[in-house]
Amino acid sequence: MVSNACLAIFGPFEEKDLELTRREFEVNYFGYIHMIKSVLPHMKAQGGGTIYNVSSGVGLTGFPNLYGYASTKGAIEAMSRALAMELEVYSIYVGIIHPPVTNTRSAKPLGVPKEIMSDPAEVGRRLTEKIERRRAVITPDVHTAVGLGLQRHFPGLMGRLLAKMTQRARKDSEV
Repeated sequence: MVSNACLAIFGPFEEKDLELTRREFEVNYFGYIHMIKSVLPHMKAQGGGTIYNVSSGVGLTGFPNLYGYASTKGAIEAMSRALAMELEVYSIYVGIIHPPVTNTRSAKPLGVPKEIMSDPAEVGRRLTEKIERRRAVITPDVHTAVGLGLQRHFPGLMGRLLAKMTQRARKDSEV
């Protein structure tokens, strides 16, 4: 099973209505929980299974104007690690999928130039090739894996760097 939900509502913290953040959690976090709870009895009955939860680097680093989405993805990281330990006694493997910044509707408001974003079909193809490897974290390529490693080890630094790069790219595209 692969859980992949994304609702990213952009906006400054002070201007964002709390109900919008609740909606992000309902889709991005509780949606995963509902899905896992619905397949778990079947996986236990068949003697095992695999669950992958799609996350995002901003769940590790944060990102300006994206606190709700970033919070849900951070929660998915923690939930996945906890479930991996809890469900291993049932031969149910739980891992995390980390795609790169991909050219999707949800990523467009970031302001990252399309040339820098990955093609969704290519990301999907590469992840599909790796999904049976049962690793704690799956990325589609080495570039994404290295970036994710840096984000895990230096979250504050990488978050600020990515935010500045995105802000610069937005300014350059406006010129």
